[in-house]
This record gives sequence, C-alpha cells and structure tokens, in this order.
Amino acid sequence: MNKLKEFKISKNTFIGGWFIPKNICSNLIKYYKKNQNKVVDGEVVPHSTQISQVKENIKSCRELGLMPNNYDNEVKRYRFYLQECLLRYIKKYPDANLSNCKYNITKPFNYQHYQPGQGYKQWHCERGSLQNGSRILVFMTYLNDVDDGGTIFNNFKLTTPALTGLTLIWPTDWPWTHKGQISKTKEKHIVTGWYDFV
Repeated sequence: MNKLKEFKISKNTFIGGWFIPKNICSNLIKYYKKNQNKVVDGEVVPHSTQISQVKENIKSCRELGLMPNNYDNEVKRYRFYLQECLLRYIKKYPDANLSNCKYNITKPFNYQHYQPGQGYKQWHCERGSLQNGSRILVFMTYLNDVDDGGTIFNNFKLTTPALTGLTLIWPTDWPWTHKGQISKTKEKHIVTGWYDFV
C-alpha cells in the first residue's frame, strides 16, 4: 500500500480519515472547471416525494456527476487513492470486510462546489430512505482548505476540518447524522459518494 498519512479520529466513531496527494485534488478541480457544460444545481431527495429536486434551503451547490466507470485520468487517479483509503479503513475496522458483505461504487458519485454561504444545511445521514437502502459506506474528500468549512457529526460532537486531500470514510446510517459547516467567506470543493452492496 502507498503511504498515506492518517488523520487521527477516535476509533469509537468508526470514521476513518487519510490524506490523498494534493496534486490529485488540484487536478480534480481543473477537471471540474473544464467540464462546466455538465455541471448542474445540487439536488436532494426529500422523504415526501422520493424524487430528486433542487432544494436550496437544504443543500445549495453546483454538482458534476461522476460515473463509476469514468476512465478520465483525473478520476482514475482519484479512484486509485480512494481505494487505498478504503483498504486502510478495512484494516482499522476489519468487520467492515466480512465475507458476506461485498460492496463497491456502483452508482454515480458527486463533485460538489460550494460558494461562500452555500452548503448542505440540514442534518442527514446517507441511508435515510428506501431509495438509498443499498448504501453501506460513504466517502468524502476535501479538495481545498476551508478553515471554517468542515463537516459536523452531531452524535459524536465532532467537526472534521476541510483540509486538502483529507478523505473520510464512515457508515451510512443514522448515528452518523451530519451536515456541512457553512463558510461565509470561502469556496469549498469536495468529492463524495457511496459504496453500495453488490
């Protein structure tokens, strides 16, 4: 395995964090900027409708959907390092790799760009509906430093910092209810998505 520095978080949170190289992050930001024709307003799936909608009072951002089979170099390199983080997560939490628990990235994941004042403003977990029932783990990588733009995990009284390259992996269920820390002054770039049962 490549050497990746670990971000120390209490093992009892089941949140793992490692730093991927900064050049991977800067290349993804360039990739986002050159694919503006594919960028859309961020959507959520309200419980009342189960249909994706733009709801800026819940989440406001611009998104670029990334397909699991994307072979563009910038995305391939990111996926390589994300896999390295997953291997470390499984080493730290071996029960995440039980023989009857097979999972992979099977659905589109998101590049999200937040302007100052934007963010995911509502408490949520990543498996909060039947539509998301196959999710087991969530991943998120901060692509730039935002000193007041981390992620708040409600039940752990924890705010993870937005540091370039920091890649977090955690379970998708309700104990990991979280929301974005909204920066009033800085843009934030992240990549986020899910490992689904296969």
